[in-house]
Amino acid sequence: MSRRFTVITLALVAVVAFLVGAIVAGGVNRSAVSAGATPAAAARSVAARASNPIVGASLVSFADVVERLNPAVVNIDTTARGSDRRRRNRGAVPVPGTPDPFDTPYDFGVPRERESPRRGAGSGFIIDADGSILTNNHVVDRAERITVKLSDGRTLRARLVGSDPDTDIALIKVDGQTGLPVAPLGDSSSLRMGEWVCAIGNPLGYEHTVTVGVVSFLGRKLFDMSLDNYIQTDAAINFGNSGGPLINSRGEVIGINAAISSRASSIGFAVPINGASAVLPQLRARGRVSRGYMGVGLRDVDADLERSLKLNVDHGALVQDITAGSPADRAGLRPYDVITSLDDRVIANDDQLIREISARSPGSSARLRLVRDGKDQTLTVKLSERPLRDRGDKADASPAPAERPKGDGDVLLGLTVRDIDRQTAERLELPKQVHGVLITRVEPMSSSFDGGIERGTVLLEINRQRVETTGDYRRVAKSARPGDVLTLYIYAPDLDQRQLKTIRVEDR
Repeated sequence: MSRRFTVITLALVAVVAFLVGAIVAGGVNRSAVSAGATPAAAARSVAARASNPIVGASLVSFADVVERLNPAVVNIDTTARGSDRRRRNRGAVPVPGTPDPFDTPYDFGVPRERESPRRGAGSGFIIDADGSILTNNHVVDRAERITVKLSDGRTLRARLVGSDPDTDIALIKVDGQTGLPVAPLGDSSSLRMGEWVCAIGNPLGYEHTVTVGVVSFLGRKLFDMSLDNYIQTDAAINFGNSGGPLINSRGEVIGINAAISSRASSIGFAVPINGASAVLPQLRARGRVSRGYMGVGLRDVDADLERSLKLNVDHGALVQDITAGSPADRAGLRPYDVITSLDDRVIANDDQLIREISARSPGSSARLRLVRDGKDQTLTVKLSERPLRDRGDKADASPAPAERPKGDGDVLLGLTVRDIDRQTAERLELPKQVHGVLITRVEPMSSSFDGGIERGTVLLEINRQRVETTGDYRRVAKSARPGDVLTLYIYAPDLDQRQLKTIRVEDR
C-alpha cells in the first residue's frame, strides 16, 4: 500500500513540477520579448507598434504656440450712444419670426436703457510693435470710445485707423508705444480642411481664453455671396471672441474670428488673414478700401448649364445680370456671355473673377475674353469703384394669396404662373425692362422646387426663349420632356437681381 502511495505521490509531484515550469518559462519568454532579448521577436513587436500607432501621439499641442502668441492678444472695450449703435447686418436678412442663423460673437451684456451709453467687448491682436491692432469692423463700428487692455494689464485708449465693412476688418492703434509683442501673420491660402487650429480671445469676459479645433470648411459664404470667403472651424468661438486670432500649429495667425452660428455650439467662422493683409495698405493710407467693379451678376458654368444652353466651354463665369449704366453695360457685356479669361489669365469660376476684379484699382482696365453664342470675343472694361452695399431692407413685395392662385400650371415643371398687370408691376416695383410672368406657386417636390425656384419671382426666359405671357410659358413648358435640363432666367424683385437657375425635368 505504501509503495503504491509513494508512486502516486511522485507522479503528482512530477505533474505539478511540469506545470510550474511551463508557467515560469512562459513568463520568461514574454519578458524576453518585451526587453528585446530576442532580436527577431523584438523586430516583429516594433513593426506591430508602427502599424498601429497610438492615436494620442498624433495630436498637436498648442502649449508653446499659446505661450508665444497670447501676449499679442488684446481685449477691446467700446462705448457708443445707445440709439446710434446698431448691430451689423452684412446683407443677411433673417426670415421674419425666426432667429438669425448667424450671430457675431460680440456685445454681450445686460439690457440697458435705449438712450444710455452702450458698451461692447471684443478681441484683437497686435501686428506691429508700435501698437497697430487688427480686429473686426463690427467690434468698433460707430464706437465713440475704444479701450484696449494689453496682456500685461495696462489699459490704453485706441483710435480707429481704418475699416472695411465689406470684409468685416478694422485696424485700430494705440499711440506712443514701442516694443509690443506681435502676432506673426501666416498664409491662409495654404490651409487645408482638417488642419488643427486654435482661437484666443475674450469670450463672455473670460480673458485670454484658448480653444482648439480643426478647419471644418474653406470658402464659406454667409452674408455676401461675392466677397465672403470664411474659414469654418469647430474651435469654440463665443460672444467676445470677435476680432481675436485663429492660429495654425506653426504659431501663425491665419484668420480673424468673426461669426458664429446660433443654431450650434461648434460652428464658427473667421475672415482669412490674406484678405486682411491685402487691404492693410489702404486702411493705413486712406482709412477705407476701394475695389474694382464691373457691375455684373455672375454664376459658375456647370454641367447642367452646358447641356441646357449648349455651351461649348466647361469653365468660366457666366453673366446672368448687368447693372444699368455700369462699366460692364458700357463695355457691351450681355446676359449669357461666358467670361473665360481676364488679361490672358484663365478664369475657372465666378468666384475667381470677382476676387481678381475686386483686387484691382478703380479706373484701371480689364481685358475680358468671352464666349457669346458660341463665338470668341474680346472686350475691354474700364473699372469703376465698387459701391457700398445697400443695407436697407426692401419691403416684402412678393404676393401672398390666401388660397391657391389661379393661373397656368404644368405638371413637369411644377410652376403656376400668371401675367403681370400694371398694378402688380407697380407693387413689385419692377423695372420697365423686366418682361415676364409672375410665379405664383411652386409645387412641393417638383423639378422647380428642387432647383430653388421661388414664389414671387418673375420668369423671364426658359433656355433663352422669352416668356412674356402665360401663352409663351405654355408653349415652352409643353415641349419639355422628362430628363431635359432647362435653364430658367429669373428676376427676384426683393433682390433687384436677375438669376440663372437650372432644373432637371422629372416625370411625376
